[in-house]
Amino acid sequence: MTEPIESASDDVLLPMREVASLTGVNPITLRAWERRHGLIRPVRTVGGHRLYSQKDIEHIRSIMLWTSRGLPISKIGALLVQQQNTPGNAASGSAEAPLVQWQEAVHRATQAFDGAELERLHGQLFTIYPKTTVLEAILLPVWRSLVSGNAFGRRSQWLFLDTFLRARMLLRLQMNQSNGACVLLADGSGHARELELLCAGLSMSNDQLRIEVLGTGQPLEELPLLCKAIQPAALVLWVQVPLQADAHQRLRALQMGVTCPVALAGDAAAASSAGLRGSSIAILGNDEASILPRLEALVRGTLQI
Repeated sequence: MTEPIESASDDVLLPMREVASLTGVNPITLRAWERRHGLIRPVRTVGGHRLYSQKDIEHIRSIMLWTSRGLPISKIGALLVQQQNTPGNAASGSAEAPLVQWQEAVHRATQAFDGAELERLHGQLFTIYPKTTVLEAILLPVWRSLVSGNAFGRRSQWLFLDTFLRARMLLRLQMNQSNGACVLLADGSGHARELELLCAGLSMSNDQLRIEVLGTGQPLEELPLLCKAIQPAALVLWVQVPLQADAHQRLRALQMGVTCPVALAGDAAAASSAGLRGSSIAILGNDEASILPRLEALVRGTLQI
């Protein structure tokens, strides 16, 4: 592997192949974002090779995030400038305001136990916004806000919304199935709720990937049985909390018992990677901008682990 190069500003510069491996974006796309759209500006060596700074990599990940949300590539340049001028904000307050209003509408319908209104809102949201925006910016924040707290009626409200969303996400996941490669998604830490797994599966699914979500409580030791019968292109384990040493051992044993590639995704995927050094278990990340391209590369057999 090429050693990183330090620039005059002490910024570490990486060659294109390492950036492609790190982000999951192929070199052809990186060149197009640079030449055709002017979204990234790597420096060049004397020999003409591209070198990318940390700022370039952050821009690449921002581009991946916006495109995954359905934004045309032609509109992303202005957002990157805005993001640069407003540190910590990927979108302006005016862009966030409608999402908050949708959250409030979903919350009101849930408080009123109004299934018909929830159905109407659900249909409108998936018509207006990309699925990732609907899930991560509107529905799941309301669901999470109700899961905690002891106010009278809150538990019933959460159960009402949880039951509604699980049924709709399962239906959408089934309708979204394609003839693409089958990927099994299972709870890897024992802390995921069913809705979280269904939403993760829906976010990962596309024309090339058919996600089969396994039920919560699925024993890791029995996953080889399912893999042998289903023959998936990959097995993804969703981890919400960092794995302990015994879990690392179980994952290594699991990897030896299946023929398909195994990967971790979710909030604690990166934090769990240290105990898996030396294994071929891939780390996909915890956000839509990194998980999907890396999963596609894993299925193709081109992901560098």
